[in-house]
Amino acid sequence: MKRTSEESQSRLPDNSALKQQQLPAYRLQLTATGVLSGFFATGVFCLGVGIILILSAKSIKEIEIKYTKICGNCAKLREDATNFDKECTCSIPFYLSETMQGNVYMYYKLYGFYQNLYRYILSRSNSQLMGTDLKDVGTCAPFSKSHDGTPIAPCGAIANSIFNDTIILSYNLNSSIPIEVPMLRSGITWWTDKYVKFQNPRSKNLSIAFAGTTKPPSWAKPVYELDKEDPENNGFLNDDFIVWMRAAAFPTFKKLYRRLNRIQYFTEGLPAGNYSFNITYNFPVTRFRGEKSVVLSTLTWSGGSNLFLGLAYTVTGAVTWLAFFSMMAIHLMLKDRKMFFTQPAIKSSFKKKSRKQRMNSECRVCILLAEAGSGFLIDFRHSWNEKTQVIAPMARNMLRGSQSQHSDQIGIGVPFALFSKELHSIETDDFSCKLVL
Repeated sequence: MKRTSEESQSRLPDNSALKQQQLPAYRLQLTATGVLSGFFATGVFCLGVGIILILSAKSIKEIEIKYTKICGNCAKLREDATNFDKECTCSIPFYLSETMQGNVYMYYKLYGFYQNLYRYILSRSNSQLMGTDLKDVGTCAPFSKSHDGTPIAPCGAIANSIFNDTIILSYNLNSSIPIEVPMLRSGITWWTDKYVKFQNPRSKNLSIAFAGTTKPPSWAKPVYELDKEDPENNGFLNDDFIVWMRAAAFPTFKKLYRRLNRIQYFTEGLPAGNYSFNITYNFPVTRFRGEKSVVLSTLTWSGGSNLFLGLAYTVTGAVTWLAFFSMMAIHLMLKDRKMFFTQPAIKSSFKKKSRKQRMNSECRVCILLAEAGSGFLIDFRHSWNEKTQVIAPMARNMLRGSQSQHSDQIGIGVPFALFSKELHSIETDDFSCKLVL
């Protein structure tokens, strides 16, 4: 028995403020002024940020040219997969009315291409893309191995469907002298993608490193020959390949293709004048009723030409201000409002409520007992219970003039006050009843 008592005492929590739940606590008491000030400040902040973001997005200069229908002959040629080895080009002239100052970026944009399909996203091998195991193609179905069983590198549906159109921008310096606009294909990827998620095998010769693998079915050349001009831009570290491998969330999306090299005539950006896109059409889209376009755009501190974030902030600020003005109007209307009670009103309130309703009431109730020249205020600070069930009939007896015989009994468990002055009105709130004489 003694041992059992010692074991039960050992399981008791320590006598500390934390384990005994005696830590000091703070309960935030919100006032109408504090709440209204918070709503007003939030509305001002959201509206200000939203307007700034919208103005910033509106200041971006952007031009988009859809070329699926313009290059219709090439589109029909690419519908037949047997024509993959036939080259098809088209030229699209356009006029740039205003100078695009600063850094200019070229994007390709696809319509109706669902990169967010679950099986499409899973069809890749992260260990292969990091260069650790080139033959790990278990998650790349249906593009894991070729017909003869050779592992595909890079494997998977995402890599096989890479965007492979070639887009060259030309500037007509004079009417008869077109020059190619210098564009950079480096620096278009995320840092984490370039240096963390994608790595080539540890070998100075990539052709030897990728020995024993084969290219994807839709590719014209192997992964280690993607960029013959820049040896560092080959293999899994190719910028175009890395950009494509980051799957888009929506069926209409654009991806960064090139950025302007600000040299020679283009130190200030793209000057106004006549330009043309020379496109080698390779990527088929008509089979799934999609479209392609090329976009030239500038950027600001807030990013690209997207009004969503600015509109979201503006709408949030407007709704917050609407709530602020509504609550302020209600607060001003109820601030000086007073409730007047008379003796007949109190009698009628007792008659209208049944005994069951009084017993089930969960709110704090203030009952005023008024007589000629004197008044009683009974503050029920808790919900109806057994004591208040006894007090209610006593209150009715007092209205009939039985003040003296019940005044002592009413005070049991319920605070009250007796006043000799004439009582005009009371003000109620959530905690007490205040007399106004």
